[in-house]
Amino acid sequence: MHDIVQDYYGRQLRHSADLKTSACCDTSQIPTWLKPLLARIHPEVLSRYYGCGLVCPPLLEGRRVLDLGCGSGRDVYALAQLVGTTGEVVGVDMTEAQLDVAQKHRAFHSDAFGYANVRFLRGYIERLDELDLEPGSFDVIVSNCVVNLSPDKDAVLRGVRRLLKHGGEFYFSDVYADRRVPDAVRNDPELYGECLGGALYWNDFLRLAHRLGFMDPRLVTDRPLAITDPELASRTGNLRFFSATYRLFKLDALETTCEDYGQAVIYRGSVPGHSGRFVLDKHHDIEAGRVFPVCGNTWRMLRETRFAAHFEFIGDFSRHYGLFAGCGGGLPFDATGSTEGTSACC
Repeated sequence: MHDIVQDYYGRQLRHSADLKTSACCDTSQIPTWLKPLLARIHPEVLSRYYGCGLVCPPLLEGRRVLDLGCGSGRDVYALAQLVGTTGEVVGVDMTEAQLDVAQKHRAFHSDAFGYANVRFLRGYIERLDELDLEPGSFDVIVSNCVVNLSPDKDAVLRGVRRLLKHGGEFYFSDVYADRRVPDAVRNDPELYGECLGGALYWNDFLRLAHRLGFMDPRLVTDRPLAITDPELASRTGNLRFFSATYRLFKLDALETTCEDYGQAVIYRGSVPGHSGRFVLDKHHDIEAGRVFPVCGNTWRMLRETRFAAHFEFIGDFSRHYGLFAGCGGGLPFDATGSTEGTSACC
């Protein structure tokens, strides 16, 4: 599959307009704060962007960030502006043609930003241990529509966990299916290149995350995908695909379900650009100044990570009240694309 992906993204696709589905192309509205960052990125880098989501989590200044499958470098150069002069962004990709574009414009971006804080490595995201990257050295690892292209997703998440610091997070957008993808779709080179053939069934992804130590994956955003090419649509049949952004925290004490310990947090409103509210995930939209009940896992995700200084914490783990109200199973994505309605916990 590596050869298929390198051929598709290195030779067959010249621009994002060459894609035949919306799977590997972010159609969501660009937030206002991101527009000036993208305006400083070279046009050729932007034209070779094939991501399916936004991988710029908040509070990155001074942090060390790794971008898996960085391609031509759009997200790397956007993140470089967010981490600033005291941070660093490292991009990894296996496709030489894509990396050539990213490398070619390093000086352009250094001049535009006023500093140089990025580097690019050629390698496979399944073999991160072969690269010159120190274990436990990254605050945040991101990936944009790339994990689905990997033939060994276990190895990807294992390598991610190895490189993250305690309290670090894997914040990534990718494509998921509402059921297990049949071999006819999985082995179709064109569907694989379009980020559909390699998509995980969403529940298998959750099992994979649990198995590799990410005990409570948090869904941040999602949207249904449109397969606009009639021929490709006929080959996928009744499968439904979704673009989704998850965040996985490296916290050893997380539990597999949301347990109630009578805890709560108060958001101080101090994260830059998020004075009114802080959105941890799809079910945790925390208004500044209000007492917000949380499960034990959410308490740890805020207390033991880079977000700790921006919250007040109420309670501890001395008494357990059972499963946090409202938690349950089922397809986590919105088939209609609606994101209205939030609650205190998943």
